[in-house]
Amino acid sequence: MSQFSLNSLVLYKSKPAKVIEVGEKITIEFSKKQTKKVREKDIHFLHSEFNDMADKIDVLDIDITEAWELLEGETVDLAELAGLIFDQPTAQQIWSIWQAVVNGLYFEGTVDAITPRDKETIEAETKKLMEKAEKEQKWQAFLERLKNATLEDEDRKALADVEQLALKQTDKSRILYALKIDQTPASAHKMLIKWGYWTAEHNPYPQRFNINLNNPDLTIPTLPTENREDLTSLTAYAIDDDNSHDPDDAIGQDKTGKFWVHIADVAALVTPQSELDIEAQTRGANLYLPEKVIHMLPTAMTDQLGLGLQETSPALSVGFDFSAEGEPINIDIKLTTIKVTRTTYNKVETEINEPHFQALKTPLDLFEQWRANQGATNLELPDVQVSVQDGKVRIEQQPALQSRDLVANAMVAAGYAVAKFTQDHDIPLLYASQLSPEEIQHPTTLSGHYGYRRFFKPSKVQTVAEPHFGLGLPLYTRVTSPLRRYSDLIVHQQLRAFIYQQPLQTAQQITERMAVANDECFNLRRAERFSNTHWKLIYLQQHKNWQAEAVVVQLDERKMTIMIPSIAYETKLRLDPSLKLDDKIQ
Repeated sequence: MSQFSLNSLVLYKSKPAKVIEVGEKITIEFSKKQTKKVREKDIHFLHSEFNDMADKIDVLDIDITEAWELLEGETVDLAELAGLIFDQPTAQQIWSIWQAVVNGLYFEGTVDAITPRDKETIEAETKKLMEKAEKEQKWQAFLERLKNATLEDEDRKALADVEQLALKQTDKSRILYALKIDQTPASAHKMLIKWGYWTAEHNPYPQRFNINLNNPDLTIPTLPTENREDLTSLTAYAIDDDNSHDPDDAIGQDKTGKFWVHIADVAALVTPQSELDIEAQTRGANLYLPEKVIHMLPTAMTDQLGLGLQETSPALSVGFDFSAEGEPINIDIKLTTIKVTRTTYNKVETEINEPHFQALKTPLDLFEQWRANQGATNLELPDVQVSVQDGKVRIEQQPALQSRDLVANAMVAAGYAVAKFTQDHDIPLLYASQLSPEEIQHPTTLSGHYGYRRFFKPSKVQTVAEPHFGLGLPLYTRVTSPLRRYSDLIVHQQLRAFIYQQPLQTAQQITERMAVANDECFNLRRAERFSNTHWKLIYLQQHKNWQAEAVVVQLDERKMTIMIPSIAYETKLRLDPSLKLDDKIQ
């Protein structure tokens, strides 16, 4: 006959239950009136009389140490153990004793076979529990300090998991979970500032995109002795911003009027698959942050190859004439030695009408018109330069200067000339292209330029020469920045191999090398974009009474987008029905 009777207290998978029906199977009831049919072997009898099942059975605080001392290693069942403690134990007392066995120090085993632990085991477990309790106490005290933002010096180490989340190196933080704070990079960033772990100025974005923030430290080889054409008799101008430290291009003309674009000959020192080349490949390009620049190649290379930094400079020189329509023709590419005059956009702007600069500007204006006739589009959107000096953020608007247009047009002309030259000579190369938008527009307002930008297709770099819509060119390559852009360096390496009649890299080899750099370039551009926004917001924090004019550039159903030209910043506001596109607000 079954020992289980109605209203018996039983154990089922570590949970208490009451027997409510006895048959071929036994029906038991859990808390909240849940029932289940089970076999006898699936449950353990605890007590014959048990009242209605509540949500839980309250566990009594029962001292079982005396029973442990009495048993001295003898194995007993739960009923026998309970008999040593109580004369007639109730169901609640039985359950409480079992919980003391399961969760306590002194016994181990099953309902039918409970064995006292030896003294050494108990002492070891006691020590562990004390250490655990002490650790928990410290943890709770740490969390309390975080809540009150009163951290101690040793607390900084413990915030590593929050920092990792803020840098997107993990997606979880035990600390934020314990404090019931959203486990997002933004929340982690906010809390690290609140706790004083980071300053408000701390820029996390380069690390979020896993960018190496150390400049490469590799040995620079000696410049080889080569047959170079001596063009030191020609005037060559390297025109850059006032604070530029890596001049890698210069422009000039010879006596025949042939236009020359000279470019730092980086490929003379960086050969394909060399240690320097692989380093540049894994970096993709220079990283330009408002607070610093991280270089693609060792800075010592700029000192050696930067145009105008030495008395003479080795260069890859691209020469061309202009047709009557403005197209670069009669293209000549050679390795040269040049003498460079360094100057700035601002200085050239004051001299732009002088004969020597007009001689350069006139054919480039014709070239610009030639591109315009082929659909070249120039989006006129605010442009600023953000820099950080001694903790202070500076935002400087980039004015429309003829000197900047002069250099920009020269660089684009060189890119077209090299692309055409490589096509004519079957040199595998990386070309930059851009598909035309589905709708061609000719905007005249800020909102028009802002809206048209959304229709632009992204440019791509590939070994197939295709038109570049934005530049208005049938083909184009980037060639003028080999010190700071890996794709340009590959172009230089191919041109150098062609000039010296050495084996060229195949299109497949070039594609594989550029694939690595492309991934990193994508991260670099995102880091730069987010970093610029970060420092613009810091600028606003540093200028509490700042005001500026904004322009409405987009209207949606509930929101409107405004552009603040003075800091080149856009944001969304609640829609004001009284405003129209290009209206100005403070």
